[in-house]
Amino acid sequence: MYYIEIYPSDQESVGSVRLEPVLSLFPTPGEVDIVIASELMEAARSVTRGFTTPDRTLLITSTNRVYSMIEKMAPDDGRADDDALLASVRSGAKEVLAADFSRMADDHRSVISSSLFGALAASAAMPFQREDYESAIVRSGRGAEASLAAFGAGFAAATEMMAGQPEGAGSTSTPVTLHRRRPGSDLGGDAETERQVLLDSDPESLVGPDLRSRARRIVDEFPRPAHSMLLHGVVRAALYQDAGYSDCYLDRVAMVSAMDDDSAKLALEASRHVALWMCYQDTIQVATQKLRKLRLDRVRIEAGAEPDQLVNVYEYLHPRVEEVADTMPERLGKRLGGSRAFGALVALIAGDGMVVNTTSIRGFLMLRMTAALRPIRRGTLRFRREQIAIDTWLGAVCQASETDIDFAYEIILCAGVLKGYGETYHRGVDTFDTLMEAARSLSGGDAAAVMKGLREAALKDADRTALDGALLAAGLKA
Repeated sequence: MYYIEIYPSDQESVGSVRLEPVLSLFPTPGEVDIVIASELMEAARSVTRGFTTPDRTLLITSTNRVYSMIEKMAPDDGRADDDALLASVRSGAKEVLAADFSRMADDHRSVISSSLFGALAASAAMPFQREDYESAIVRSGRGAEASLAAFGAGFAAATEMMAGQPEGAGSTSTPVTLHRRRPGSDLGGDAETERQVLLDSDPESLVGPDLRSRARRIVDEFPRPAHSMLLHGVVRAALYQDAGYSDCYLDRVAMVSAMDDDSAKLALEASRHVALWMCYQDTIQVATQKLRKLRLDRVRIEAGAEPDQLVNVYEYLHPRVEEVADTMPERLGKRLGGSRAFGALVALIAGDGMVVNTTSIRGFLMLRMTAALRPIRRGTLRFRREQIAIDTWLGAVCQASETDIDFAYEIILCAGVLKGYGETYHRGVDTFDTLMEAARSLSGGDAAAVMKGLREAALKDADRTALDGALLAAGLKA
């Protein structure tokens, strides 16, 4: 937080009243005139802490999001609702100027402070002219041209917002556009419709030659609502391992789909969760993803690098003994995973973490050699363990579906707690095992409702407090 006080220099003493400034190192809640936030949650936080108040504060904020660690660490989708944040911002300030100032800065290859600076200038909340702001940017020297362009974009956006707001309207009429990416948002309505038409009439055209027979099988054997998700799953499984792995994927979903009713909800959720679980994040997959050309190209774009400029990409890795052992052949992995000497060796090499330069010859070859282990993945310790777990889970789904489709549906959704890698994944496995043990103990007409409550509790926090409470409330062992 950066806090600035401005005090008029021409003040004089009046009697015994002291008019010299007493400046604070920290803003006083309720006495702040202008708040500038570079992200929507930051703006809402200023309202919560009382720095932004509806009787005096102008709040200038960018509507982009930079997700907090708490949001990222949540077992479920922990993202705060943008509309709720924006409502809080609108109700907590006298005036609000909100737009995607981050995008404006990116468009002009500058930083967000430049476009926010332009919005501040346009607000006329400070006793300076536009030329004063621009001359300050020019005096800063480096990157002045790009900063001036972003400044101008912010100035224009704020001017337009102020012109469109009736006098005295306050924050409730401030025009705001939220830019959010949601699953499937890359495809517009027309594109999605065209894709569905191709799925119905010519599914082979949507995949490469090795997967055309699988695409046709999807249309011929599975319910229509699951076709699009299944096609994504087939491609994902093939990229992860090979075309044969996509056959295994379809076989597993078919086993569940055969137990489904007319709603096809089991097939739809199974097509999603089976694909995600079968393509778990191991060291081979992580190395493969880090070396993909699209990823390296995206890094260059985000860094704003020119075609003739060099860009170094550094990976911060912290492999654990379990992750190293899991990548080895099953017998060797089991032996080394429990070896103290091997654990000490891994700790010596990677105990404090490793920094790998992907764009150097040495770093690239290190990751390339790890990614090249994909053909032998089927024989690794973790692959064997995961396949057994997947089949056990799907067996429970099929068994439950014989008497209660809703109960089976809830068991499928329990796989949603398995996310990430390392310690995060191990916590998810522990939670998943607890849910499966509870599922084996449930029966009767309320089994689906109880299972839903347990699953939702498991997704509330990572330390299992909510889940343990829900288990006790259901009369199950925590």
